[in-house]
Amino acid sequence: MGKRQLSEEDIKARYITPAITNAGWDIKKQVRLEYAFTAGRIILRGNITARGKQKRADYVLFYKNNFPLAIVEAKDNNHAVGAGLQQAIDYAKALDIDYVYASNGDGFVEQNLITGEVKQLALAAFPSPEDLYKRYRIDKGISVAEEKVMLEPYYYIPNYKTPRYYQRVAINRTVDAVAKGRERILVVSATGTGKTYMTFQIIYRLWKSGLKKKILFLADRNVLIDQTISGDFKPFGGKMTKVQNRNLDSSYEIYLALYQQLAGDDGEEAFLQFKPNFFDLIVIDECHRGSAKEESAWRKILDYFSSATHVGCTATPIETKEASSSTYFGEPIYEYSLKQGIDDGFLAPYKVIRIGLDRDLEGYRPEAGKVDKHGYEIEDREYNAKDFDRKLVIDDRTRVVASKITEFLKKTDRFSKTIVFCVDIEHAERMRQALINENKDLYAQNDRYIMRITGDNDIGKAQLENFIDEESTYPVIAITSKLMTTGVDAKMCKLIVLENNINSMTEFKQIIGRGTRLLEDYGKTYFSIMDFRNASRLFADPAFDGEPEVVIDLGPGDPVDDPGTEDETEYDSGQDAGNDGFKEDPAGYSTGDTPPFNDDGDDKPRKYYVGDVLVKVLSERVQYVDKDGKLITESLIDYTRANILQQYARLDQFLRSWTAAEKKQAIIDELQDDGVLLEAVRQELGKTELDDFDLICHIAYDKKPLTKQERAANVKKRHYLYKYSDVAEQVIAALLDKYANDGIKEIEETKVLQLEEFAKIGSPMKIVKAFGGKEAYQKAVQELENEIYYA
Repeated sequence: MGKRQLSEEDIKARYITPAITNAGWDIKKQVRLEYAFTAGRIILRGNITARGKQKRADYVLFYKNNFPLAIVEAKDNNHAVGAGLQQAIDYAKALDIDYVYASNGDGFVEQNLITGEVKQLALAAFPSPEDLYKRYRIDKGISVAEEKVMLEPYYYIPNYKTPRYYQRVAINRTVDAVAKGRERILVVSATGTGKTYMTFQIIYRLWKSGLKKKILFLADRNVLIDQTISGDFKPFGGKMTKVQNRNLDSSYEIYLALYQQLAGDDGEEAFLQFKPNFFDLIVIDECHRGSAKEESAWRKILDYFSSATHVGCTATPIETKEASSSTYFGEPIYEYSLKQGIDDGFLAPYKVIRIGLDRDLEGYRPEAGKVDKHGYEIEDREYNAKDFDRKLVIDDRTRVVASKITEFLKKTDRFSKTIVFCVDIEHAERMRQALINENKDLYAQNDRYIMRITGDNDIGKAQLENFIDEESTYPVIAITSKLMTTGVDAKMCKLIVLENNINSMTEFKQIIGRGTRLLEDYGKTYFSIMDFRNASRLFADPAFDGEPEVVIDLGPGDPVDDPGTEDETEYDSGQDAGNDGFKEDPAGYSTGDTPPFNDDGDDKPRKYYVGDVLVKVLSERVQYVDKDGKLITESLIDYTRANILQQYARLDQFLRSWTAAEKKQAIIDELQDDGVLLEAVRQELGKTELDDFDLICHIAYDKKPLTKQERAANVKKRHYLYKYSDVAEQVIAALLDKYANDGIKEIEETKVLQLEEFAKIGSPMKIVKAFGGKEAYQKAVQELENEIYYA
């Protein structure tokens, strides 16, 4: 057999793999074959999910663990030697690999992404690990001291987690930058992507290498510190301490602290117990929350320990007039977005249910002289969604929102972990009561079914750990305002309800991040967002998944460079934020019947309460995220039709491809990667008796469908089975029955022969032999499939 007749796998086995191993690469320790570096995007339609294809590189070559040095992409010998180079470069950029190779078995084409040089190599000239590493050191200009830090291994013990590709890139880039002397570093990674694990490995490697000896991990929430100590930072053991009661003990090496514990009045700050050069590394978690503000208490601490290296970690870098992440830390050393995380299959996709209420869409104006429930005359003006629950409360609006949340949970799963974000604490308490009224049965069984978890509520805050715990059933519905917007690792959150007015992109990203974590072992593969305030309009804002613009204040005479300013209302991270590092607006919350008043002395309540205005739902629509990260507004059927027609514009195109396909499932898988989930369509139409072929023809080309049973019966009517005899005829008949019951996918794999109905006929070996061998059996199956879909 000539070289051009060999498959890609044969070319790899006979030519490429031997060339790599002959160059000295250890096939077991250094060479990763068919290296899958993504999980495959989760495609969501209706309540059905499926995994798309993983991204796989043919070869990734590692100099050391977690230090990939080269990537090789193979093609069969009918392609040019460099045919796979562009695909390899795309993968190399994602994996942060600098040396890229392509081969068809005749030789290699090498591209050095550091220098840009491209050259041809003979098979025998593939570089050894040491030769390539020496080139890497020269190309990157790495010193001996930098090399020691760069080669410091990751923390690992048997069964400990290994980094995903983007985590490895972020860790390596940060460690390398610190080794080269960079003093301010920003790492941006979407919520749910494992920033704390990345932080741990960064600290661990810098600490173990001896480059950094005293390290401070700075956060603004107790729950963040406690989760970190008991979770990713646990291996630090006795070398680690949590700063408490403003007491600092210099005998430790790794310190975890709330900035509130270190801050204080001028001259009385706890951090003054240490000299300014005590810490040589400070890692700031959720650094958008305060460190970026020049006047914040965070900055006092960072400025005092200014000689240390500062590494900021966040999902949402902030760029406003008041605060700038990039001005302080510099441009991010690495960014991994929500869109990328969903596309790679590491984060959960979402659907958005947008609900329009009549009073929100049309506004509400009280009649002249109208008084509220407490006898106060309501100011005569137009009230809209921004006013509701902040200035004016309509009781029936709260009831309708609670009923829609309950309706959704009853249709899906009443024990889906849910977070309801409200305008303020007072609103959260009213929503809690309304939800109890809608769910009296489950609340009576366990009063933790619905909990208000806000900054003022110690009972609710005590249940936060239980809400986060995937093993804990209760609480199920958590109602909050600001407390749970950030840093709460609620992996099992399946429903986020937006019942607050969000104008800050940073806050919006943080809230959406509460649902993005995947937990497939527990059945969480996606989450839903129920939007009553049109906050989901922010998904369409380019800033949602892009880089925020730097906002610059110009002085007299400064040139105008059009920085693209954008004002955002942000949390105040000052000292008055309390022990949990955030401010919640209580809106004068009180437990009595009398509404609180304005502080200016006027006889005017902060909120008006109206109990005689009815509210109804005017509109409701469901949107999904497509493969480009955009919200789809068309119906599931229309979306499916459009995607099928994009690949197969005409029926004859589709029929030719279907007939020619060795396995029909390959076409279904290809459509699935483009977001076509036929099972979801089948459920929506109630056409469970149709197979994928008829569903496609019916949806996309308006053809009258046949059921699986009808197609199987037609094959028998045409006496197709009689072309076989004895065992072969029995097998074809059994395959036809299997198709009629379960569809085409089930009969395409030879493992179908292991099922009970085939075991009665004979062993898989006997069955295949009856057709004249495996190839003849597979050909017979393909002919049967074409007969099934004939006419």
